[in-house]
Amino acid sequence: MALSIRLARGGAKKRPYYRIVVADSRSPRDGRFIEKLGTYNPLLAKDSPERVKMDAERVSHWLKVGAQPSDRVARFLDAAGVRERAARNNPNKGKPGEKATERAEERATKLAEAEEARKAAEAEAAAAPAEDSAPTQPEPAEGASEGEVEGSGAPTQPEPAEGSDAAAPAEGAEKAE
Repeated sequence: MALSIRLARGGAKKRPYYRIVVADSRSPRDGRFIEKLGTYNPLLAKDSPERVKMDAERVSHWLKVGAQPSDRVARFLDAAGVRERAARNNPNKGKPGEKATERAEERATKLAEAEEARKAAEAEAAAAPAEDSAPTQPEPAEGASEGEVEGSGAPTQPEPAEGSDAAAPAEGAEKAE
């Protein structure tokens, strides 16, 4: 008879409560068991001493007899210091999927292109002589006086188009026709 130390679920819907039991591996999860070894209440805080209760003496007895703990019970036994749990290593589980690797590659190429463009812009800026380093006065156009040249550098507002809201008179003002 293959024995297993596993969890048997109890409690109401969405309110789980588990018994730690020794059972024949062929019996149903919540069915017949040989001995109840403890309890597990996942609703309690992780640091609560009431979360996992077990009789370590009986657990070690059943382990000597040959009972195999389930993964979750093996974690409990490791935390209690009853049995050392071997660390699992599945490097493929941690690898990203196809779409994630594609997105990572696209992101890497975009970063590389942006870095190349930035370096090219820096090289152009360094190669170009510093022509604009000294501010110069604009030369006046032919036939224009100095006052007109200085005033012409300021930006002007464009005339509003007909039919636009900007062309409408202020509220309360009458339209002159």
